[in-house]
Amino acid sequence: MRNTKSANGQRPIASTFQIVEAYKTIRTNLLFTLANTDNKIVAISSAEPNAGKSTVSCNLSITMAQTGAKVLLIDADMRKPSQHKTFRVKKANGLSRVLSGQAELEECICHDVARGLDLLPSGSLPPNPSELLSSDTMKELLERLALQYDYIFIDTPPLGVVSDTLVLSELTAGTVLVARQGQTTYDELQTAIDSVKNVNGTLLGVVISDMRENPRSYGRYERFQYYKAYDYSYTTSPEEAEK
Repeated sequence: MRNTKSANGQRPIASTFQIVEAYKTIRTNLLFTLANTDNKIVAISSAEPNAGKSTVSCNLSITMAQTGAKVLLIDADMRKPSQHKTFRVKKANGLSRVLSGQAELEECICHDVARGLDLLPSGSLPPNPSELLSSDTMKELLERLALQYDYIFIDTPPLGVVSDTLVLSELTAGTVLVARQGQTTYDELQTAIDSVKNVNGTLLGVVISDMRENPRSYGRYERFQYYKAYDYSYTTSPEEAEK
C-alpha cells in the first residue's frame, strides 16, 4: 500500500476505504466523548516506541479538520520528533523555542499543512523537554491556543520511555494510547494505562495499529474488552506506520 503526497508535500491520510473509514470511526467516537467537555485538547501516546502514535496523530488531525473544524497538531515529542518530516516543514522554529522564550508563537506555527489544519513543530531538541512541558508557560500556551482552535492534538513521547505525556494530563481532555498488534504486549499496555490513571488522567481510548483482518489475531488484546466502548482500531500497512 502506498501513500501519495499532496502539492504542499504532506503525506495525506491513507486512501484505502477501510483505513479512511476507521479514522472516521475514531473521529466520531472522539466527537461524542468531547461533546460535553470544554477542553478539546487530546494527547496521543503509546506504551513503547514505534507503535504508530505519530501516524495516528497526523491522520486523526487531518480527519478531524475535514469536518470543517479548525485543528492544530502539536509535535511535543521533543526527543524524537517526526511531524516536520511528514508535512515537510522545518522543525527549528517550534514548540521548544516558544516555551523557552526564544521565538514568538505566530512565527512558529505552520498554517494550512492540510485544509483546516495547522502544525506547531517540535522546534530544536532541548536538553529539558519534561521541564518545558510541565512549565507554566506550556499551560498558558495551551490556554491561548484553545481560544484559537476547535481541537488540538498533541503528539507526545511513548509513556513507557519518559513521563512527558503524564505532565500534560491536567491540561488535556485525556489521552489516546496507540498499541501495535504483534508488538505491544499486554503488560506494556496495562502499565501505560495504569500510568495515566495514577496521575488522575483520563484514558479516551486505545487504538490498535497494524491490525490484521484475521479475527484470531485479536486474541492478544481480548483482555481489554472492558474498554470496548472506548476502543478505536484502525488498519494500516507496515510502510505507513511510524518509523
